[in-house]
Amino acid sequence: MGKEKIAITLDHQTVTELDRLVMEKAFQSRSQVIQEAVSEKLQRLKKTCLLTESAKLNPRIEKELAEEGLALDAEEWPAY
Repeated sequence: MGKEKIAITLDHQTVTELDRLVMEKAFQSRSQVIQEAVSEKLQRLKKTCLLTESAKLNPRIEKELAEEGLALDAEEWPAY
């Protein structure tokens, strides 16, 4: 995957913390720290969105939809 260079502005305390992590060899660079932090945040947001949307589902209706036509299909299944 290609990468793009962007410019961001951070407060002094955050930059100091980033530099500490790099000096302690927890990360190779400021860029790596920021990239991983942003990726983690995006993953959490996706998960939150999925949970929010899933909560809107009606379990009874979803089960009915999943089982719809299942009895008919079962007749066509080969015997094992």
